Amino acid sequence: MKFNLEEFKRSSDNQPLKEVMDRMFQVYGMESKLQEVDLIQAWPELMGPAVAHRTTSLHLRNGVLHVTIDSSVAREELAQGKQIIIDRLNAYAGKPMVRDIWFS
Repeated sequence: MKFNLEEFKRSSDNQPLKEVMDRMFQVYGMESKLQEVDLIQAWPELMGPAVAHRTTSLHLRNGVLHVTIDSSVAREELAQGKQIIIDRLNAYAGKPMVRDIWFS
């Protein structure tokens, strides 16, 4: 059996896997959920190891980031800088994803 090498070459109508996956997530309405996951995974990088170590739970629902901190002192300090944290998270996301943060 002979193979035509032209069949195995990338044609102009082929797209990189990332583009295909991005389009699929967009079509099925999963794009925003993936962005939420990316934002939550970036929490330690954005907030630093001390805050990440104190964070026990983190989830985003309807634009509100719910953060559980195991230290009342750290929780109070973070609440003081809530708007700075919101700005940092939204800058990382490249769009306004977080409109409020609730610390508990």
